[in-house]
Amino acid sequence: MSPKGNTVADKRQAAQSMRSETLAQLYEVHPYAKTQIDQAVGYGVFSNVGINLFLFSTASGWGIVRDKKTGQDTYMKMYSVGIGPGLGVKDFRGVFVFTSESALKQFVEDGWDASAQADAVAKAEDKGDAWAGAVDVAPGIKLYQLTQIGLALQATIQGTKFWKDDELTGTVPSN
Repeated sequence: MSPKGNTVADKRQAAQSMRSETLAQLYEVHPYAKTQIDQAVGYGVFSNVGINLFLFSTASGWGIVRDKKTGQDTYMKMYSVGIGPGLGVKDFRGVFVFTSESALKQFVEDGWDASAQADAVAKAEDKGDAWAGAVDVAPGIKLYQLTQIGLALQATIQGTKFWKDDELTGTVPSN
């Protein structure tokens, strides 16, 4: 799954537009998130569509990670599978906030497998309003999740993998 568009430049523009729209929505729902992202070393915004049908769930998506120190954007893909009872479809956005350079670098360079972090995902950070709505998903990584549309009732164990989108992260050929 990739952003919509016929060319690499179109797909990058679609990813950047999704990022802007999602951040605006996040700041409306969780105003303190803007301060957290402003103070972070980086952040990533992902678009994800998930389906859960009885005992099997799957989701795929794409996103863009910004290294605030360098200003570099890395375009990425994601895919997840899970097991557990459920039924539904949902379209949601995930905003990762990287509070350490090592967490950002590992996420971008090595990809990330959330299956090893399944137990951490359930822990909501409770430090006043500063991280309201965010969960710790790994050391140095917080996650805000915004559901766009859909209805799902599920209790799944999910494994999610993130990796670089080589097509969009490379250089755009000049026309």
